[in-house]
Amino acid sequence: MADLIWLIPAFPAIGFLINGLLGIRFPKTLTAWVACLSVIASFAVSATIFVQFLQMAPESRVFEKTVFDWIVSGDFKTTIGFRIDALSIIMCLIVSGVGSLIHIYSVGYMHDDPGFRRYFCYLNLFVFMMLTLVTGDNVLLMFVGWEGVGLCSYLLIGFWYEKDSAANAGKKAFIVNRIGDFGFLLGLFTLVGYLGSQGIWTLKFSELQANVHLIGPGLATIITLLFFVGATGKSAQIPLYVWLPDAMEGPTPVSSLIHAATMVTAGVYMIARLNFLYVLAPTTLLVVTIVGLATAFFAATIGTAQYDIKRVLAYSTVSQLGYMFVGVGAGAYAAGIFHLMTHAFFKGLLFLAAGSVMHAMSGELDMRKMGGLRKKTPVTYWTTFIACLAIAGVPGFSGFFSKDEILWMAFSKYDSIWFWFIGVITAGMTAFYMFRMFFSTFHGECRADEEIKHHIHESPRIMTVPLMILAVLSLIGGYVGVPALLGGSNHIEKWLEPVFGHHAAPATAHAGGFNIISTAFASSGGAEGAGHAIEMQLMIGAVIIGLLGIFIAWLFYVKNPNLPKKFVEKFHGLFTLVHNKYFIDELYGFIFVRGLFKLGRFCKDFFDEMIIDGIVNGIASLLAGVGGIIRKVQTGMVQGYAFAVILGAIVVIGYLISRIL
Repeated sequence: MADLIWLIPAFPAIGFLINGLLGIRFPKTLTAWVACLSVIASFAVSATIFVQFLQMAPESRVFEKTVFDWIVSGDFKTTIGFRIDALSIIMCLIVSGVGSLIHIYSVGYMHDDPGFRRYFCYLNLFVFMMLTLVTGDNVLLMFVGWEGVGLCSYLLIGFWYEKDSAANAGKKAFIVNRIGDFGFLLGLFTLVGYLGSQGIWTLKFSELQANVHLIGPGLATIITLLFFVGATGKSAQIPLYVWLPDAMEGPTPVSSLIHAATMVTAGVYMIARLNFLYVLAPTTLLVVTIVGLATAFFAATIGTAQYDIKRVLAYSTVSQLGYMFVGVGAGAYAAGIFHLMTHAFFKGLLFLAAGSVMHAMSGELDMRKMGGLRKKTPVTYWTTFIACLAIAGVPGFSGFFSKDEILWMAFSKYDSIWFWFIGVITAGMTAFYMFRMFFSTFHGECRADEEIKHHIHESPRIMTVPLMILAVLSLIGGYVGVPALLGGSNHIEKWLEPVFGHHAAPATAHAGGFNIISTAFASSGGAEGAGHAIEMQLMIGAVIIGLLGIFIAWLFYVKNPNLPKKFVEKFHGLFTLVHNKYFIDELYGFIFVRGLFKLGRFCKDFFDEMIIDGIVNGIASLLAGVGGIIRKVQTGMVQGYAFAVILGAIVVIGYLISRIL
């Protein structure tokens, strides 16, 4: 199978080339087959390698394949090569698996769009770039995929470029990501420069890990912080999160692909892949945790006050990505990847379900104009219900296991109740705004126009079957990470242990005020029992807060639908602030966008026109003046020229005589 690794990213690339070069002559059906089968083929190869890995010893689950030398300059050398290990195979299964379902769903969703072929070309290219990112065996090839998904996000977010809002959203995503990528490049240059000075001219992950002892903690902190700047752009963390909500301007399946399985998870994967560097920089890990926690809380508050169904999901994505960064920032890389996986299931489902709702509602996005869809769209209703339970962290669903693992790891790592408290309050808000969306969309009376009411219907099977598959995964996907506390063995943590090393939750975390049942556990299990007792209490607290969020949503949007209006009237200023996203976009526009425009105008008016043009025009004027003076000497009269020659000769002779005397 090592010889077939390259096929994982190659199949979507082949689909892109076939449809891109020849697809203009294809009917839509053939275009769809080529696009979908190329990604399904990648999933098949990934699944085959995964099955083979299951039959191998954990330490030998690594396949590497060098295709050819890419850059050779002096002592520096890098290759086009691919690496599949326990981490990258999970990412390949997520990207190609969820990507396949999104491709299939898109056949129905985009069927009548005039850009059908172009859409699937971009989608295949997107998957190819993401698979390149997660399978590349060196940092530079990972960066190629990193930049590639940024390009594809621009193309797909601005897919309907006839709309100014879509074109602007695509440009915004591209520019904000370039800002983050500048930090990534600085980190890359610093890493190469320092290791090169030590005689190590490579960017291959295995060789970097073998020589990581050469990098001191201070330099490691600088390098990892610079890489994290790139991650804040790609994975939409404070302060570079602003592009992600506007990415809703693209087709809904694109939102699902970007937000669930591909681009936004790149930053989390990068930190997990470079874990051997981040382990050397505890300060960076603390920064990652704080930024992730702040982003999760901040985005969740905004999500509670949005009416656009896709924007609710967008801010939910930003918030959930914050949780993933809390996980990797706590050194619990397996927990971060675990939540990345479960999030791909339930968030991919939620976006596709939103597309199904839009399909039923003739493109409507405002939840205030929805309601009562439960009976007319039963498949969409039940699958959305499962996804909402999963993201709300209801016990038994996938999100419960991964989110609880992150909260516990953050508490254990920093021994701080505040990290857990902010995380669990964020989880409560998540439960509230997700079920606010659910109840507003599917329950109560339909508030749509009469014309739209007559056309409400369930989506075709090509769209609902992917919903059902993702619903099953949202239900059972978390059972690969059942903690020991609940009688499981956390299979995903053990699976990833060869990549990350052993990262167990410290059983020595201080009980503090959490001793309601810890004494009983400690008496039977010592320190480990006390640790389980604290974990159990934190888990129960998180579940109660989540259920409370669901109850408040039910109370406001089912039991007494007048309460939201009264709340908005009473706290109008607060609601306006949150609904308008704390005016961060306006603040960025005033400081950065307008500031850069002013800087550009200043450069144009002063440097360009006065300095550059002034120097050029000044030299031209000087030469013209000198030329004018010389021109007067050129009279065209022979006697004048003869007089000048004689006069010059007299001057020269006089000078020579004076030197002799």
